[in-house]
Amino acid sequence: MVAASAAEEPPAEPAEEPAAAASAPSVPAAPVPRRAVTGSATSRHAEVLVLGAGPGGYTAAFRAADLGKRVVLVDRDATLGGVCLNVGCIPSKALLHVARVVDEAADLAAHGVTFGKPKLDLDKLRGWKESVVARLTGGLATMAGKRGVEVVRGEGRLTGPNEIVVSTDEGEVTIGFDAAILAAGSRVARIGGVPWDDPRVMDSTGALELRDVPRRLLVVGGGIIGLEMANVYAALGSELTIVELLDGLVPGCDRDLVRPLERRLEKRYGAAIHLRTRVAEIRAQKNGLKASFAGDDAPKPKLFDRALVAVGRRPNGDRIGLESVGLELDEGGFLPVDRQQRTAVPQIFAIGDLVPGPMLAHKASHQGKVAAEVAVGLKSGFDARAIPSVAYTDPEIAWVGLTETAAKAEGVAYEVGRFPWAASGRSLGMGREEGLTKILFDPATRRVLGAGIVGAGAGDLIAELTLAIEMDCEASDLGLTIHPHPTLSETVAFAAEVFEGTITDLYLPRRRRR
Repeated sequence: MVAASAAEEPPAEPAEEPAAAASAPSVPAAPVPRRAVTGSATSRHAEVLVLGAGPGGYTAAFRAADLGKRVVLVDRDATLGGVCLNVGCIPSKALLHVARVVDEAADLAAHGVTFGKPKLDLDKLRGWKESVVARLTGGLATMAGKRGVEVVRGEGRLTGPNEIVVSTDEGEVTIGFDAAILAAGSRVARIGGVPWDDPRVMDSTGALELRDVPRRLLVVGGGIIGLEMANVYAALGSELTIVELLDGLVPGCDRDLVRPLERRLEKRYGAAIHLRTRVAEIRAQKNGLKASFAGDDAPKPKLFDRALVAVGRRPNGDRIGLESVGLELDEGGFLPVDRQQRTAVPQIFAIGDLVPGPMLAHKASHQGKVAAEVAVGLKSGFDARAIPSVAYTDPEIAWVGLTETAAKAEGVAYEVGRFPWAASGRSLGMGREEGLTKILFDPATRRVLGAGIVGAGAGDLIAELTLAIEMDCEASDLGLTIHPHPTLSETVAFAAEVFEGTITDLYLPRRRRR
């Protein structure tokens, strides 16, 4: 089986809402009766079989076990957690924390506090990152044991509507199931013209290994994963060149939210950012990687010490034997499901990166609970109005619901409340006034349609606005909620007050009285 995960960014333009496949059938909630399994002498049976131990997979397995079912969890890796915990979300955030502390220490020189130049012990830094991962994955193993979840390690493929074969180190194991939840995750997308067998070429997993800090680093892809790792390497001393095929960094996010990040990358790190540009070829040479570029304003060929290629991810639906049960992928490589996470085969469910919608760990875990509950006969469904996205760069960028870009393209009526962090006492005290909080409102109902935040801790702040969308909050609900002072969370209330015309922390031309 392919290691399950929920990646941190979609392969191209992220969807704003989870897609439910209209083609998936409506079926009863009760699981299909147990079917006799024939085959290998090592055959066994699971009431609920989960394929993949990433955030969605282990959540589904634990929920099904908590509901009293015999659960078998299949994953190819030595530790649970999938890409996210092992080589994705968690280790990258550990390194981003280090990068942030390094930068903050340097920034304090402008305020009268000077530290010595940081001394890097890469072995110790890697060890700390790996200890964070080990603590979390070890916790998952403990929880699986306490719940009685059987873990089978190996590559799994469906061989029938109620059967899977797992290739383990000891041989093939056939497992029958009443219901299966597919959580096989995604893998790094690869492009041509790149010498992938050269160790100086890194994907996101290789970048997290932090083998060294290259003097000149080429980052191919200006999405979330590429920019997060670019942030880490820049803080540790690498000279950055970032190449993005589209007309802006962080595709799918409004430009005004991305601009503070672009300015910091250019001013703080001296990064060269090339938009509407593609890498024509990377040629391996003894003295480095020679990259050539294509595009209207493409730079001249340049030599780099390393290249990080982060151009998105591909779902693993083509690797788990779907053809054996007649399931087909859509044009994007995703497996269609209904709002109960059912595929066209009633007892087989799919979640996370395998199915339409943004490739995000938090989407996968919520879908995992839904699939587990439906598989055991409960009434449940995935009915999220909004799924937040976060780039854990410096500054962080977070957005949820309707974006201005999408609203304009779709002709949706909206009004915006914007609050610049240059007017926030908390952000000024942190020396980080480049932030912005903005909220989109329906002009007729005054309800929250979407929101975006750029600045320190934006990923934490966006949760309030996600809840606001789920709860149909109006602007006054946010503005009249007392937020602690002085905090960055106040900027949410202030943005709502800007829309309402009741703001006193800014002077704006009067447009309405309340």
